[in-house]
Amino acid sequence: MNKIERKIKRQIRTRSKIKGTGIRPRLSVYKSNRFMYAQLINDEERKTIIGVSEKHLKEVISGKIAKARALGILLAKKAIDKKFKKVVFDRGSYSYHGRVGGVAAGAREGGLEF
Repeated sequence: MNKIERKIKRQIRTRSKIKGTGIRPRLSVYKSNRFMYAQLINDEERKTIIGVSEKHLKEVISGKIAKARALGILLAKKAIDKKFKKVVFDRGSYSYHGRVGGVAAGAREGGLEF
């Protein structure tokens, strides 16, 4: 089994336990080589409610974890504007550490409940 197959297997295992609903959407995190992305997803309707990335941050922030935390705060503000207070956190195939943990901490700081 190669690296990509192991990643997909971890992702499927994580997502099999997590489902987003219209009342409590799934907060999904994705890391690319350049940017970090987070979105709220309603799995029942298969629709993305809110999507943000580091490109949407207006202020210049140094440090990867600090940027991830700011991304979580931005997502939380947009979610609260659309009347979403509770979410289910989906870390995907990533470990809950570093930037992924930073997004979660920022979302909690912004007012979302996991």
